[in-house]
Amino acid sequence: MPHMIWKGAISFGLVHVPVQLYPATQSEKVGFNLLDKRSMDPIGYKQINKNTGKDVTRDNIVRGFEYEKGKYVVMTDAEIRAANPESTQTVDILSFVDAPEISFLSLDTPYYLTPDRKGEKVYALLRDALKDTGKVGIASVVLHNKQHLAALIPVGPALALNTLRWGDEVRDFTEFKFPDEDTKKAGVTSKELDMAKRLIDDMSDSWDPTKYHDTFRDDIMKLVDQKVKEGKIAEVMKFEEGGEEKASADILDLSELLKRSLKSGGATKSGKASPSKADAGDDAAEEPARPARKTARRKRA
Repeated sequence: MPHMIWKGAISFGLVHVPVQLYPATQSEKVGFNLLDKRSMDPIGYKQINKNTGKDVTRDNIVRGFEYEKGKYVVMTDAEIRAANPESTQTVDILSFVDAPEISFLSLDTPYYLTPDRKGEKVYALLRDALKDTGKVGIASVVLHNKQHLAALIPVGPALALNTLRWGDEVRDFTEFKFPDEDTKKAGVTSKELDMAKRLIDDMSDSWDPTKYHDTFRDDIMKLVDQKVKEGKIAEVMKFEEGGEEKASADILDLSELLKRSLKSGGATKSGKASPSKADAGDDAAEEPARPARKTARRKRA
């Protein structure tokens, strides 16, 4: 069950529908961490002055709005908070419009609204009324201290709240060059149009999102699983100034731990490192990618 974002109500006219707001999507994207290849330590974020390259402490960092190239107005946190809309925990319906009138370009982030505090009946009433009329509610809502325009949409048994991009956030068609909407002026013949329609009809299917997969993510995860099973973990060895190796990742295999113990050599009573077959090159042949460890060898008589 996803984490609830807030509890509030849908308000239209004198009707209030108590609801809970949940995210309707989850991220399944492949993510990679930035690491130091010598030690497998994670790479952190460092705040520096881009002109001088010097570190900047937190107390010297302010927020600035660039009103002209290279010119800023500094805003304090208190001023920014004062400009934020008050969180009302209410989805205020402003109007109802025909669903097809909303362009896909305007859709932003979807959420689910679930009924709360025995509001199932009025919730179902609003959902079914929207379905029967083919309408969508246009609403104002505050999420994370930011005002949003949103569409209240019936989806199956649910009411979904999809935040919308503001009008000036969607680029106008006039900024681009497109073929004329008049088919003949665009150079398309009626025969070509008929063939295209038949092809679309032949390829038509019902929408089923489970048929489609992120093949890049699937391939990456298969590769990760394969490397883990083969013991090809991200483990990099390096020489420190003292000449000792540093293990930078957890050892996943007992045999690997034993190999390393043999490589380092057992301490003798005299305190000298005792030679081993591993130092003689047996393991070096098996793991050519690892640097050879310089070990003390006894002088031949």
